[in-house]
Amino acid sequence: MRKTYQSLVQDLRYGARALVKNPGFTVIVLATLALGIGANTTIFSVANGVIFKPLPFAEPDRLYMVYEKTPASQQYSVSYPNFLDWQRSNETFSRLAAFRKDNMVLAGASRPERLHAAMISAGLLSTLGIHPVIGREFRAEEDQLGAGGAVLISEWLWRKKFGASPGVLGQTLALSGAAYSIVGVVPDGLQTLKFRLGPAEVYVPAGQWRDPSFRDRKVTTGLYVVGRLKPGITEASAGAELTRLSANLAVAYPDANRDVGINIVPLKKVVAAGLETMLFVLLSAVGFVWLIGCANVANLLLARSAGRIREFATRLALGASQTRVMVQLLSESMLVALIGGGVGLLLAVVGTRFALTLAPSEIPRADSIGIDGQVLAFTFAISVIAGILFGLAPVMSIRRLNLSTSLKEGGRSASGVRHRAQGAFVIAEVALALVLLVGAGLMIRSLVRLWGVHPGFDPHNVLAFDITPSPATAADAHKIRVAFRQLTDRLETLPGVEAASMVLDPLPLTGIADAVPFDIEGRPVQADANHKTSAIWYFVSPNYFRTMGIELKRGRVFRITDDENAPQVALIDEAFARSMFPGEDPIGKRITIGFTGSSEIIGVVAHVNHWSLGGDPVAAVNRQMYFPYAQLADKWLPLGINGGATVVVHTRSEPLGFLGAVQEQAAQLDGGEAMFDVRTMDQIIATWLATRRFAMILLGVFAALALVPSAIGIYGVISYIVGQRKHEMCIRMMLGAQPRDILRLVLVQSGKLALTGIGLGAVAALLLTRLMAGLLYGVSALDPATFASVATLLMVVGLVACYVPARRAMGVDPAAALRSE
Repeated sequence: MRKTYQSLVQDLRYGARALVKNPGFTVIVLATLALGIGANTTIFSVANGVIFKPLPFAEPDRLYMVYEKTPASQQYSVSYPNFLDWQRSNETFSRLAAFRKDNMVLAGASRPERLHAAMISAGLLSTLGIHPVIGREFRAEEDQLGAGGAVLISEWLWRKKFGASPGVLGQTLALSGAAYSIVGVVPDGLQTLKFRLGPAEVYVPAGQWRDPSFRDRKVTTGLYVVGRLKPGITEASAGAELTRLSANLAVAYPDANRDVGINIVPLKKVVAAGLETMLFVLLSAVGFVWLIGCANVANLLLARSAGRIREFATRLALGASQTRVMVQLLSESMLVALIGGGVGLLLAVVGTRFALTLAPSEIPRADSIGIDGQVLAFTFAISVIAGILFGLAPVMSIRRLNLSTSLKEGGRSASGVRHRAQGAFVIAEVALALVLLVGAGLMIRSLVRLWGVHPGFDPHNVLAFDITPSPATAADAHKIRVAFRQLTDRLETLPGVEAASMVLDPLPLTGIADAVPFDIEGRPVQADANHKTSAIWYFVSPNYFRTMGIELKRGRVFRITDDENAPQVALIDEAFARSMFPGEDPIGKRITIGFTGSSEIIGVVAHVNHWSLGGDPVAAVNRQMYFPYAQLADKWLPLGINGGATVVVHTRSEPLGFLGAVQEQAAQLDGGEAMFDVRTMDQIIATWLATRRFAMILLGVFAALALVPSAIGIYGVISYIVGQRKHEMCIRMMLGAQPRDILRLVLVQSGKLALTGIGLGAVAALLLTRLMAGLLYGVSALDPATFASVATLLMVVGLVACYVPARRAMGVDPAAALRSE
């Protein structure tokens, strides 16, 4: 054992001296490895934080999101009465808790301040298995109508506004016109749920919400449920028990719960939803970069070992075993790999920060992304595997060594085998580079197509912001109408403002929508609410269509006279008209909705791509209908602005330049309002594109990292082959071959390598780019133009890379070269 250790130390010292004596070779090898390993570590650190790392809760594998399941959706929000029944009657979850996001206005500062808020049921923290930083969570008696105002604050708000003082407990916050006493501080780990909870700063008991619709079993108000399975209960058995529970509720409440099932999904899967495909594509891409780096280093080591053949032959002749020499080579390779891995880890620290600056702002669990023990283990593993992979090339050359021939000729007799090995590595590099370049090319073409799409509205020069009226205004439907009408009128008087509008529903491309069932008068009423045809609805001001640049196709748009005292009217979009009134004129027809009653259709407008910039998914609700917000019933209007309403302003120039004037007008209108979430529609589109842009940039970087080593590999192999075949080329030239013949000979040989790699890469790309289909728009994963362009690029790069050694071969003086040998 001691002897083995001493031999290993001796081999490592020898390898280190060899690296120091060849600084040029060392720098190239370490740089190649560091880039490949660093890129892999960077993407793995992102994927590890988002997908692989356990959630920051106790026994996270037992946590599930629990949804209502309808014929239209498998993951629907939950009505509050159904949640209460689930809590009481289920036998598979030890705990169930509910939450929904909201906005609240904090009074007491120079100006009211909007806070991200969340309504949560008592026991949410216990369900997740986390504890307050200080204080306690809500008690069951506080989660009831009429209970005293208790509030939890986030750890971030605690540190920002209260200096992390323990004395915060018992202090009072004036939130949206009511007094709340702070009972605890919620740890930042709860932000893991921000995909549904939002970046909450304050938490209030859900059961205290007084809005009557919250306790209507037919209404879902964005409430979501998380549960913890009892020990020993499987997902399958829980699903079966919940099916029985939903059947019992359907019998007890047929009007609301007919065909409403219960669906459970692991919480970890929901948190990372939508990002798995992109991250696995990126992991595959950096895996290719790593393999290219291994192939390039193997080629370099193989070329270097050719110059050491006489050394190896001499050692074998003096009694060293072949195994001993092979172990030395593997030790040297492992030393190179570990040093390269260390440098790659340092690059990954910078690369991870860079990736986070590029990543979508809504990426979940961003605080979990970084270099930790799992990432270090991953880096060590791929470094060791890389050392073994590229170390095998020179090791295999030793196995084929002919001792007597090598001592006489310095290994020239083995050059044919070495040529084939080096050629195989170059082919592999070209093939892998083609896959990466095709992936990057598809993403670039997809984004170009998306930027050129007209989404049904004009996003340019449109400012959007949210606003919450003072509590006194928000509680009175008449005051709401007056305040909003005055605000839009004031904004439209500003120089440079074309139009302004209120909208009480999510804007296009924000990822959420309000969809409701409807009936058409004169047709049979659909008795089952869960099977009714649905449409997205918007409550807007008369100037909404002008503000957003939505084209009127038929009829008229809303007028200022379409107010609460006028007959109810509605507009529908082209998708609604095509699907519900094929071959008919919808103008004058009436649609009925439970919340609003019957409304006459007065116009048809262009369809807006609400869900996706490139067109709404087939499975999504894409019909759209519009109503004047002023005609929303007094009962429902305060609910419609709960959490704030949105204002959109169309300007003649850069919209953010009008922000100061807009804020001034809003402040003069209502001293208790809070204005927040200022953005432009162009920024909303950019946010929607962020995931694809993130993937495109990283794939482009990886493709460049692949292209450069591939070109260097072709150059190195052709240079080596030219040197080995110099004798042959001299004889050819002495027998009458012209320089152009030598050039053709070299170019043909390199062209064969490139074409073989391109062919194999194209086959691999045809199979692997299918993984990207969900990230593409307007271009097929098998797009022939992209494949042809990338193949041409690689062929040109290959020919350019071999042109220098080919020119060198053309300039050889055959007589002088032969005399030197």
